[in-house]
Amino acid sequence: MEIKLQHASPLAHKTPCLVLTALEGKPSTPLLKDLDVRLDGIVARAFKDGEFTGRLGETLLIHSGSRLAQERILLLGLGKEKGFGAERLRQAAGQLVGFLQGRRLGTCAIDLTSLPLRRMTLEAATQAIAEGLQLAGYRFDRHRTENGRELPPLLERATLLVSSKGDLRAATPGLKVARCIDRGVTLARDLVNEPGNVKSPDYLARQARALSEEVPLHCTVLDRAQLEVEGMGALLGVAQGSIREPRLIVLEHRGGNGDARPIVLIGKGVVFDAGGISLKPAEKMDEMKMDMAGGAAVMGTLLSAALLKLPINLIGIIPAVENLPSGSAIRPGDILTSLSGRTIEVLNTDAEGRLILADALTYARRFEPRVVIDLATLTGACIIALGHHASAILGNHNGLIRKLIQAGERSGERLWQLPLWEDYGHQIKSEVADIKNTGGRPAGTITAAAFLQKFAAEFTWAHLDIAGTAWEEKGRPCQPKGGTGVGVRLLLAYLMQGGFPGEAD
Repeated sequence: MEIKLQHASPLAHKTPCLVLTALEGKPSTPLLKDLDVRLDGIVARAFKDGEFTGRLGETLLIHSGSRLAQERILLLGLGKEKGFGAERLRQAAGQLVGFLQGRRLGTCAIDLTSLPLRRMTLEAATQAIAEGLQLAGYRFDRHRTENGRELPPLLERATLLVSSKGDLRAATPGLKVARCIDRGVTLARDLVNEPGNVKSPDYLARQARALSEEVPLHCTVLDRAQLEVEGMGALLGVAQGSIREPRLIVLEHRGGNGDARPIVLIGKGVVFDAGGISLKPAEKMDEMKMDMAGGAAVMGTLLSAALLKLPINLIGIIPAVENLPSGSAIRPGDILTSLSGRTIEVLNTDAEGRLILADALTYARRFEPRVVIDLATLTGACIIALGHHASAILGNHNGLIRKLIQAGERSGERLWQLPLWEDYGHQIKSEVADIKNTGGRPAGTITAAAFLQKFAAEFTWAHLDIAGTAWEEKGRPCQPKGGTGVGVRLLLAYLMQGGFPGEAD
């Protein structure tokens, strides 16, 4: 989608569809009054009759005939003034895209001059609207050969109108940031949506190398032989059931001072998860191509960070494997020796994500990180607890958790903290090894984090369980069906706010 800014008077701008916004119950903006005069009272009557009230996402399409420079005027509701902010604008823009595509309109102009910006800057509003347009305008159709008319045409161009050259200068940075963020989200969604027959661990590694050739990222990939030399027995244990070779992918963005300790992001990269010997049910197993959504989010975040030239040192680690049942697969009851030297009793081979993350967390030690954040579609229990509206966050540093929750509120990718008391660690004690890979059904999300905490004790660390938010089944504003790219905007909001734990070290 092409999005551009333009200095122009809204009602003088020629376009197939001009979009004007209104708060709920507040139709009396100067622009709407001017429009009402030109259209012989249509707008006022629509409000009076309740045809349009300004509720969030509500629309009213008016065909102007020859009375205006625009063929159509679309009124778009922003909801009530209380609580208005960036996420509201993103959602409204996302609903706008669905409305326009449903009517096969490929071009529009959106007036920014009348937005209620008492609590936010024009730059922030521009970024939010551009993000919403791009998030909603995503489509994964590269494998379709017969699109036909059942797929509505995508919105191709949107012009954001401002009233002065000063506003143009103020809004431009917001649009640039939105474009860079969208690149990362689109990459993450594309990677998640790729089918399992395309998406091997080596495929992810090749995508990472391609990024390092496009933007200033350094890429290192460890193959099976190197993983064996390192001693990553937990990762290799998961990988041994598939003929596809495992990889450990490391991407580095060096935007800070050379001696500044980096922030490390770790993303689970199980390219397909059948559960191993502890085989999953057949229903919806096809969706397990999304079990590398954490790794995709890390890769997307590194891409956006490089494009934004963030002044930090950032490292992404993606352990990439495939979890399949076979004659060579690990069995329930097997004991693996992790990179840390800690032994792990495998009670359930479908609790594999924590195994590969354990070795990745240990590997991160060599970078002497300031902060470590891991993302993983780790537990079905997280979906039971939080549904599909929020990701779970757990960790060992309240300041880090608080900042990530705040970043989630700003980005619209919300987090909810679960406890990580020592009591939960008792559930993963093993009688035959140092630790076991599942504590049973009670508090499954928490005991999975308790497992990871054993390998993150040296770090300022947070764990994000994105099992319920990484995949959208039905589609909603800003989230078409399939991979959501969750985590990219959240992490970027966190990284761009600064003030990291250990910054003064």
